[in-house]
Amino acid sequence: MAPPAPSERSGNAHEFSVSEISFALKKVVEGEFGHVRLRGEVSGYRGPHSSGHCYFSLKDEKARIDAVIWRGVFSKLRFKPEEGMEVIATGKLTTYPGSSKYQIVIEALEPAGAGALMALLEERRKKFAAEGLFAEERKKRLPYLPEVIGVVTSPTGAVIRDILHRLQDRFPRHVLVWPVRVQGETSAAEVAAAIRGFNAMKKDGPVPRPDLLIVARGGGSIEDLWGFNEEVAVRAAAESEIPLISAVGHETDTTLIDFVADRRAPTPTAAAEIAVPVRAELVDAVMDRSRRLTRAEARFIEQRKNDLRGLARGLPRLAELIALPRQRFDSAADRLARGLIRATEVKRAQLQRLEGRVSLRPIRQRIRDRRERVSEVAARAERAERRHLADLARRLEASSKLLKSYSYEGVLERGFAVVLDENGKLVRGSEGRKPGEALNVEFAGKDRLGVVVAEGGGTQRAKPTPARPKSGPAPKQGKLL
Repeated sequence: MAPPAPSERSGNAHEFSVSEISFALKKVVEGEFGHVRLRGEVSGYRGPHSSGHCYFSLKDEKARIDAVIWRGVFSKLRFKPEEGMEVIATGKLTTYPGSSKYQIVIEALEPAGAGALMALLEERRKKFAAEGLFAEERKKRLPYLPEVIGVVTSPTGAVIRDILHRLQDRFPRHVLVWPVRVQGETSAAEVAAAIRGFNAMKKDGPVPRPDLLIVARGGGSIEDLWGFNEEVAVRAAAESEIPLISAVGHETDTTLIDFVADRRAPTPTAAAEIAVPVRAELVDAVMDRSRRLTRAEARFIEQRKNDLRGLARGLPRLAELIALPRQRFDSAADRLARGLIRATEVKRAQLQRLEGRVSLRPIRQRIRDRRERVSEVAARAERAERRHLADLARRLEASSKLLKSYSYEGVLERGFAVVLDENGKLVRGSEGRKPGEALNVEFAGKDRLGVVVAEGGGTQRAKPTPARPKSGPAPKQGKLL
């Protein structure tokens, strides 16, 4: 709805609500201006809000306008706003009815010319220098001959080919390439991720951890090299535990990563030359030092030989050195023999004196007493043994008689007999006996008589089993009652 003409009286003017007039103004501003480009200085920038959006102002010497960058746009910006930075913002004007303000919604942001970039570069350089990131004592010593070299660069450019070719000519090494974009909005984050990725590798892992890093890119404008001036890339290079060589741009190009690197190379090819020595020159140097060491060793040995010969001429002859000790030895040997003889004689005399003091009579008397006691004890032991054996013999004879009285043979001698079957078992009665069964009748003196069981319970004589041989004809068989 359009506002009323100024000529209308206030009494006939259209009555607007606050919301109606605010949204009417919003439509007018957005329809009249649409997309604009504003040049101004960033003011009141405090970084992204917790929501991810950015709120600040753009100002010049006479006016100020609020600005907002939505979260999705902010993450894609190549250049992030910084306090006091002069920028050119592209976006659309709109109003915020909640506070009766107009603002620009920024869709693109860039520094206001090369002068602004240089000013921003100088400001960042002072900031990092104040933090001590450029201090010489922080820089690490490069390894003399690294086994593995990590290169952070574009895999398709001429830079990596120049580095590999130069390393092959000087001293071939194992090279790991971490491909990154070296220009554009994401280049700084990719370079930082590559540096941190190489540092995160384990020394004994499946992929060997580099001993040296090279961050390289060809020449270009300040805008092309701006990714190597971003804070994320600079801090990643400063935090690297692996020694790092910066080779960004040509010799006259300078970026902030050059100041924090442990060594700056004017070109990527020069970085390869710094990384490794010339193998042929190294071999020649080693061979030259080996020859010099051999010659020095020969001179040293010859000089010591001359010194030894000079000292030997000043020494007395060996025979003269040992003449006096030899005489002392001979004299001591003579004295030793005589001393042994005298010592033997002294000991013999002492022994004779001791023999005279010692009497053998008591000893001999004690020996005789001991012998008499031994003889007496032996006689007593012999008598005791005879008595013991006689007692054992009497006991054995009594036991033998008792055993014989208990034996069935004693019963047989009193006129009794015992009946045995064919198996030698005792027959206690006629029960169970069958006619024709052979039995043995044993008498005293092992005398046996064979019989056969007859009908009706009687027996007939038969050949004993076994039978004792007898003289004369066999007796006739008859019945036993």
